[in-house]
Amino acid sequence: MIGKFGSAAAFLTGMWVAMPGASAQTIRIAVIDPFSGPAALQGEMGSRHIQMAVDDINARGGVLGGSKLELVLFDNKSSPQESLVVLKQAIDQDIRLITQGVGSHVAHAMTDAVLKYNQRNPGHELLYLNNGATDTALTEEKCNFWHFRFDANLDMKIDALTRVLSTQKGAKKLYLINQDYAYGHSFKRVAREMLAAKRPDIEIVGDELIPLGKVKDFAPYVAKIKSSGADVVLTGNWGSDLALLIKAAEESGLNTTFYTNYGFLVGTPRAFGAAGANRVKTVAGWNANIAGHPLERYYLDYKKRFREDFGFMAYKYFVEMLARAIDKAGSAEPLKVAKALEDLRYDGGVGEVRMRADDHQIIMPLYVSSFVKAGTAEVKYDADDTGYGWQTDVRIEAKDNILPTACKMERP
Repeated sequence: MIGKFGSAAAFLTGMWVAMPGASAQTIRIAVIDPFSGPAALQGEMGSRHIQMAVDDINARGGVLGGSKLELVLFDNKSSPQESLVVLKQAIDQDIRLITQGVGSHVAHAMTDAVLKYNQRNPGHELLYLNNGATDTALTEEKCNFWHFRFDANLDMKIDALTRVLSTQKGAKKLYLINQDYAYGHSFKRVAREMLAAKRPDIEIVGDELIPLGKVKDFAPYVAKIKSSGADVVLTGNWGSDLALLIKAAEESGLNTTFYTNYGFLVGTPRAFGAAGANRVKTVAGWNANIAGHPLERYYLDYKKRFREDFGFMAYKYFVEMLARAIDKAGSAEPLKVAKALEDLRYDGGVGEVRMRADDHQIIMPLYVSSFVKAGTAEVKYDADDTGYGWQTDVRIEAKDNILPTACKMERP
């Protein structure tokens, strides 16, 4: 259903026209993410990833013996306030399965709103399926029964990055740079804690917060990093805030390694290009050059269809686990689906993943990889047609990626 489209607005209009004719057998899922504004590329990319997984499920017969899944897109413009407006629109259309993932600032508003709605509307609950907002608080102090996360949380990802970083003997001085919102604040706090535990000898020589999506010239920030003497940069930046940072570093001749949370996001390697070669590392649930090339056919089919890379496993996990939970529950009712999701396990293509019942946090394998020249035996596929691709440094098994949880959740 979702292909390359000229504008998000035109595409959304097409979705609204199609909706009134939806079959009674159609199970609709509201996708609440940015389709306009500075984060629109992430929202559009995510919707295509989700659509691929939905189409795969539907082609195999759908759920409940023939019911189809259908996406309905709502543009939240990356705004928590706008998200609540479109959430009400989804509720008014009786869509009770809600997914969102671009921005933990939005996720905090969403989980609060869904919880309050469900408390006021027993028997007509919503289910919030978080496909990418990683702030750990969402499955810790703010955990609730109606929220499930299908990506590794921030603590898990930082643990993976700092595991690799801590083995680098040349790492002596480190600079933190993050976006100034809930996720960025959590990233800097957790990074400090984990570095202190694993490599207390590493000196943190800078700790910067930047306005989300508003910096156009990173040269002044790179100048600070350069003058600090940092040999490593650890950053949770994503989108243009990461790509422009990497490009500015290359232009200034800054010789540091960047450990990133979202260097792999589709479009980001294209944005920084050769400037990221032998400079950028990232953590992700998959890359195209994993030994044995699992999901190679899926990756190639996606790339042929959408003319971009497949790369974000959380979208695939979300759809496939939801479909299994609906079949297990024998219903698409949110309460029944939520109970079926708890402790659900399956092989998502790179090994078993499971939804931990204690906090509704997925447990999954992770890969830390380096951006290097493609066309070798180890790097068969490049990223974003750049000529450079991700080479696995370390695979962290799901069982080794389990962090304790303090979530105390009330169940209906």
